[in-house]
Amino acid sequence: MILSGLEMFRLTPEIPFVNVGERCNIAGSARFSKLVKENNFTEAVDVARKQVESGAQIIDINMDDGLVDGVKAMKKFVQLLASEPDIAKVPMMIDSSKFEIIQAGLQCFQGKCLVNSISLKGGEQEFIKQAKEIMRYGAGVVIMAFDEQGQAASRDEKVRICQRAYKILTSNEVQFPPEDIIFDPNILTICTGIAEHNHYGVDFIEAAEIIVKSCPYAHISGGLSNLSFAFRGVDELRDAMHSVFLYHAISVL
Repeated sequence: MILSGLEMFRLTPEIPFVNVGERCNIAGSARFSKLVKENNFTEAVDVARKQVESGAQIIDINMDDGLVDGVKAMKKFVQLLASEPDIAKVPMMIDSSKFEIIQAGLQCFQGKCLVNSISLKGGEQEFIKQAKEIMRYGAGVVIMAFDEQGQAASRDEKVRICQRAYKILTSNEVQFPPEDIIFDPNILTICTGIAEHNHYGVDFIEAAEIIVKSCPYAHISGGLSNLSFAFRGVDELRDAMHSVFLYHAISVL
């Protein structure tokens, strides 16, 4: 996979892990959310800058909030980032559950970015239409393990949905480049007190191994913080859980 901001980023087998900065996400950062709602985009840009300085290789941008004009905010923020070479050198991940906001970001970004995300939740025709639009902009795409029946939780459901999506994307009808496909098989929270949740971490790792073997050239991503959400506030424990999980997950990819 090749992505770019002002500089090219080539994902090779020698790079086992890519760090996506998610502080420019209204849903994930109270500070960033406050800055955007106050129209303080100067300081919001600094949030992105600090992530790049801290080693983020890709910057995720999300403007999904009922009190924010997501299309307008996405366009303004991406355009501001484009004028900052020390930030714009890295690729961006345009993140939204609303496709019109994704399109707004794609129209303003100057390199090859990622879209986060689309899924089969709305059916195959909507999925194909969105994939073709993303491909028209030359972007890569994150595919969530959702379909018409909902979110995949078990290993087998994760594999089934991702394999189905891969088959559609690489079909003659779509012809999406397989190296530009990233699957997110859903890292779900463990240790919730519900016994069936205890296997979620293993389910993700086992599913990821099967997916990369059965879907040539595709990649895997996941929201790591979800794993330990039951222990929010206990940062030392969460860090340890994340380290162990990454050690085992990266080894199978």
